[in-house]
Amino acid sequence: MSQALDGLRPPRARHDPGRVLVDLAVAVADGATTISEIAVLGDQAELFGAVASDSTCWRLLDRLDEAALARVAAARARTRELVWDQKAERHGRAFPPVTVAGQDLDVLVIDLDASIVICHSEKEQAAPTFKRTFGYHPLMAFCDNTSEFLGGVLRRGNAGANTAADTSPCSTRPWLRSPTSTVTAARSWSARTPPAARERSWPHVRDQQDKAVATEFSVGWAITDRERAAIAAVPHKVWADAVDADGSHRDGAGLAELTGLLSAASLAGYPPGTRVIVRRERPHPGAQLDLMETRDGWRYTRFATDTVAGQLAFLDARHRAHARVEDRIRTAKDTGLNHFPSRTFAINSAWLTVVMLAVDLLSWTQHLLLDGHLANAEPKTLRYRLLHVAGRITRGQRRTFARIQQPWPWARQLAAAFAQLRALGHNCPAARPLRLNQPHGRHERHGTPDGNGRPDDPARPTQKPETIMRDGSTTARRE
Repeated sequence: MSQALDGLRPPRARHDPGRVLVDLAVAVADGATTISEIAVLGDQAELFGAVASDSTCWRLLDRLDEAALARVAAARARTRELVWDQKAERHGRAFPPVTVAGQDLDVLVIDLDASIVICHSEKEQAAPTFKRTFGYHPLMAFCDNTSEFLGGVLRRGNAGANTAADTSPCSTRPWLRSPTSTVTAARSWSARTPPAARERSWPHVRDQQDKAVATEFSVGWAITDRERAAIAAVPHKVWADAVDADGSHRDGAGLAELTGLLSAASLAGYPPGTRVIVRRERPHPGAQLDLMETRDGWRYTRFATDTVAGQLAFLDARHRAHARVEDRIRTAKDTGLNHFPSRTFAINSAWLTVVMLAVDLLSWTQHLLLDGHLANAEPKTLRYRLLHVAGRITRGQRRTFARIQQPWPWARQLAAAFAQLRALGHNCPAARPLRLNQPHGRHERHGTPDGNGRPDDPARPTQKPETIMRDGSTTARRE
């Protein structure tokens, strides 16, 4: 990250822009919702070293233009490749499988979706939304296998959820490009998106297909009069049974393929072999139905896919698994996405990048360092059980120790996570033990700043100390 933002560092500047951005992401991952809350790190200089002030963070976000954000995205992609390699060394595979109809599939799935973020004050390009609220309508991409926040585009509040013009840049930016070696090893790559993502929206999908990687998509399909006419022409005996997420039979739901009943013009712009599938189901109480659905008593949903083989029930279950992206968006809103700090659109776009980095930090922590329930815990649970644990810093043997309360229920898990982090650091050339700096100023007795406690105090140590996590019986070095 320091290399990606090296051009933004003014002469004789004290803080590295890359380090400032990472510190801000750490604060957001820890629960910060505003830029000023980076003081949570600045007030703990013995743990985090020299932390920039909130005004320095404001200036950095203001200078992050499209070119700088693209470099940050490329740096995140390189880090993701390293994380996946370390994941493969520990668990034997780079990413967990996805579950479709009760089956584990060794495929890499990327979900694209949009969500409204409400703004409670006037902000640049914030606008009324289709839900009669006011704010932004960002388009986001998540990895269904790992819950990583791959990328996002901040948009006006009145931007459409299914706008192909916005989906196109979202599918071609560097942060969406997964490590080629990992995708090739997966043998399959799938993308699930909202409607209106035509062929021109999938240059990266076609690029992966050119590299002999099995790449497929599943995209929502809007209903018009031609689809209604095609549905009316489907014989009753053609409708096939649907299945639930666990693979069991779903009562009252049916599937049929409409590809042969639609004109060639309706599939113009889609890749050859695209299939259109319709699903019907009895509406739940309170569902909003159109005239055709009110007359028939069925609620219809449609999607298109370029998967040539496979039963309709499986293809439908795979597409309906796109609903898991709602959980990813919800956790992202618990990690800074629900509050854009500035009136300026450019700064808010940079804040979206900070949120993406914070979500990835939590995801990488869970996949590399944690096991059991904590590996799938919500962000608020992680903060309560691990990130916000009280401790006491002691020194001895030329090292610094962080002692945590032994009766804390998750003390052993926290110490084990630091031990795993230490083990991973031996395999990473960039991870080196950091020693506690020796005081060299009149305000630096015991390595602490002077009485005013300002975040930019020059008396702060410039490096993180080497620490030991102890819970009474388990010891792990923290770097």
